[in-house]
Amino acid sequence: MCPRILLLALALVAPSAWAQHQHSSPYKELQSRDIKALSPEQVSDLQVGRGMGASLPAELNGVPGPLHVLELQERLMVTADQQVGLQRISAEMKASAQRLGQQVIAAEGELDEAFKRGTADEKAIVAATERIAALNGQLRAAHLVAHLKTRRLLTDQQVALYNEARGYTGATSGHKH
Repeated sequence: MCPRILLLALALVAPSAWAQHQHSSPYKELQSRDIKALSPEQVSDLQVGRGMGASLPAELNGVPGPLHVLELQERLMVTADQQVGLQRISAEMKASAQRLGQQVIAAEGELDEAFKRGTADEKAIVAATERIAALNGQLRAAHLVAHLKTRRLLTDQQVALYNEARGYTGATSGHKH
């Protein structure tokens, strides 16, 4: 093909391809989600009660969580009484997190459905997003409170060993309450 014709063809095709690329949304791959605002991983995490980073302010400031303490119980020399308390805290946290997680999924699903059906209005959106925010706050609090309860069960030495085992250098031991 003649170089001039090739350049002319590229000049005609390139702007069209560029324009199509510019209008493509990074969200287009998310259209197939059941609930548009939640990935399948997020739905799974909410269903099983995972923290999803909710307790980072506690964890990274030296206030351990019950599940990780149980994982490290031999290294931390957890007593039988402490183990019972940690299992209770874990069970309470998990039950609360799963219950709230299901509510978050349902509320996000209702919001998604309102847009899908075309029934979303400003008042309903404000109410739905406030409810979702409140549920997410309660969910996060459930995880953070479990950290506080865990800290109260442990000695300062156990907390120091925990932070060392988790690789947190310079983490404080958290305050006893």
